[in-house]
Amino acid sequence: MARPSKLYIAMVGLPAMGKSTVGAKIKENLEKDDIKVGIFNNGDVRRRMIPGNTSNPDFYNPANTQAAGLRERIAAVNFAEAKAYLSTEGDIAILDATNVSRKRRETLRAHLPNHPILFIECINDDPELLALSIARKARLPEFAGLSEAEAKKSFVTRIGYYRHIYEPPDEAPDLVRLDTLNNRILSERISAGLPYYGRIRDLLMSDWIKNLFLVRHAESEYNVRDMVGGNSSLTDKGRKQAWGLSRHFIGTPLPYIFTSTLTRTLEMAEPLLETRKGQTTHHAFPEFDEIDVGECDSMSYAEIERTRPELFAARTRNKYNFVYPGGEGYATMAGRVYRGVKKALYLSGNSEYIMIIGHQAVNRMILSDFLFRRAEDVPYIFIPQDKYFHIVSTQTKKLFELRKF
Repeated sequence: MARPSKLYIAMVGLPAMGKSTVGAKIKENLEKDDIKVGIFNNGDVRRRMIPGNTSNPDFYNPANTQAAGLRERIAAVNFAEAKAYLSTEGDIAILDATNVSRKRRETLRAHLPNHPILFIECINDDPELLALSIARKARLPEFAGLSEAEAKKSFVTRIGYYRHIYEPPDEAPDLVRLDTLNNRILSERISAGLPYYGRIRDLLMSDWIKNLFLVRHAESEYNVRDMVGGNSSLTDKGRKQAWGLSRHFIGTPLPYIFTSTLTRTLEMAEPLLETRKGQTTHHAFPEFDEIDVGECDSMSYAEIERTRPELFAARTRNKYNFVYPGGEGYATMAGRVYRGVKKALYLSGNSEYIMIIGHQAVNRMILSDFLFRRAEDVPYIFIPQDKYFHIVSTQTKKLFELRKF
């Protein structure tokens, strides 16, 4: 059976919008079906052509005519290498660059007239995610000579220059606008028969979870006393369990660990972070904080039943939709937990392994996406404190297993 025609994919978007992550996701997925995909990144060409430091934001200033000319030569080299790739063994060439000006896109089309071009515009207007992405970019080798504050300032200035010349790619014949945080296609205009588009579209809308380890914090002081809410520490047994978790994952890279902001998940992560100094990025998200029990904070279930029998009865009747007075319930916390998961997946990019350390109710909400449980059954999903869930969810593999540590 003959292969489809060849295809260029041109990424479009400001820095830190997830373009490289999307490109890498397309490449890794399609290559499993022997579709040959090459990524051609302007930054790689820039570092190859200019061995010196290009972290100075003035290099990206449109008013800097000398640098602008050099950037055009870098783009031309990238175009030529992508064209050469498709003229030989390649099936898809991904041009990973900002491509935010209409002039640059016209130049791109003029250099690459031999195959169709799909433009993928990556958009993420979330200010918190942008700040976290900038912090991640500031740790790249090209900023090695700067302090963290200087690196962030430099990158923010660079984004400002690109924002100044940004023109939406409305002129593109084949265009997809993608919300990269939520994997949601905002709009699309696609020619009939565009090569590989059915596969690519499905991939753009899918989460890409290679290996997620979902852990509940170990035994806490409140667990022992059967109390809800609070911000208790781990017990001695819990701290031993935390070290057991760390030993279990010796030899497994964990570039990203996500926790709640509460003490018991932070303490659960401590041994993992202690043994991986400089190798693991830790984010504590309030989206992963345990269910807010409002007026029942720091009460035991027996105390709630004795002093607030009407609440206890209402909770028993409909645990999923029950909302603690002044707090929340499973149904009302769902949105913020799902946002936390989206943030974790966005920031971890194409990492092979990530870990989320959460709480009983939080982890139940996360697991409900993978277990396809009815809403009324979600509050009863078993979440042990001496085991973790290993989850894989890609287009070619689905895995869900509970493992002891």
